[in-house]
Amino acid sequence: MKYNCVIFDCDGVLVDSESIAASVWVEMAKKIGVSISFKFAFDEFTGKSFNSILGYLKDKSNSEIPYEFEKQYREKSYAAFKANLQPIEGIHEALKIISLPYCVASSGPLEKIKLNLSKVDLLKFFSNDRIFSCYEINKWKPDPAIYIHAAKKMGFDPHECLVIEDSIPGIQAAISGGFDVLIYANEVKKKKFNLKGQTFFSKMSDLNEIIANKSSII
Repeated sequence: MKYNCVIFDCDGVLVDSESIAASVWVEMAKKIGVSISFKFAFDEFTGKSFNSILGYLKDKSNSEIPYEFEKQYREKSYAAFKANLQPIEGIHEALKIISLPYCVASSGPLEKIKLNLSKVDLLKFFSNDRIFSCYEINKWKPDPAIYIHAAKKMGFDPHECLVIEDSIPGIQAAISGGFDVLIYANEVKKKKFNLKGQTFFSKMSDLNEIIANKSSII
């Protein structure tokens, strides 16, 4: 097989967290005088780092960003995740039968990754040495550093790994790092991405078959 390792993004690939996060951003933006719609937050903030989103809000706000803003955002988002987070449909079954070594590499803090995986009973699939956060290396997608870091820690080169992603920054990170990428997206998202020459899928139940077929034809 071409691939020796699978690297999963977390938000939107393992856990259905992106709409929850978008709702929290709408509320937090309002606190500093910035009015954004849920659609805008979902379309424009998904996959981006906290600091890049905060930079956007700073530019749009006429008031000073409170010192406690990130702490408040984390508290509010973590509470929302605990109350409403769901796993991506079919991900438990996909992870149970995957035959390759795998890990998760996410833009979120380690505590957030572990909190969310635990909430939806996915943490049991990922030992501590298979969870990687951009906060560990202080570089965020679309910089490919987190995927290169994860691959190295897993003992593989980028060309040996397949990245599972669902956001433009993550896809850009994987491609620029020399990884093949498999994009989890429905038809609406696929059209919005407008990416040619990439492989898309919309059902986690198809993941292992796609990996096997993709490996055999490349």
